[in-house]
Amino acid sequence: MEIEKKYLLSEIPFDLSSFEKKEISQGYLCTSPVVRIRKSNDKYTLTYKGEGLMAREEYNLPLNAEAYKQLSSKIDGILIEKTRYLIPLENNLVAELDVFHGKLNSLLLVEVEFASVEEANNFVPPTWFGEDVTFSNKYHNSTLSQKNL
Repeated sequence: MEIEKKYLLSEIPFDLSSFEKKEISQGYLCTSPVVRIRKSNDKYTLTYKGEGLMAREEYNLPLNAEAYKQLSSKIDGILIEKTRYLIPLENNLVAELDVFHGKLNSLLLVEVEFASVEEANNFVPPTWFGEDVTFSNKYHNSTLSQKNL
């Protein structure tokens, strides 16, 4: 089960150079249900996501570089490219700040994953977080991949 809240940012709030980061490329073989392929640094995965906005089923299977390359030619929509910065928060939480590149270049989103729906509902975001877009599927990466920008 994936439980996360998502926020839209208007600007990068501070210098990100000291935080761990991942270079991510991902595409969608299908958006309903969501079937995603992802390259995160040198790790490759195939992911299935169920329905839902804040909480939904998620299953990850490992891929190798060859399988990722072959499947990437079959994606529906654009290949999403982003740098993900891992920013520690209170209570052992981590803000995953995505700085998008390419066709989604101006987009900044931050996500926080939780162990329970109750924990997510009780979360008070830091002041640098922007608008809460958790319940808008407009900002799901699968929806963004269908943008013809």
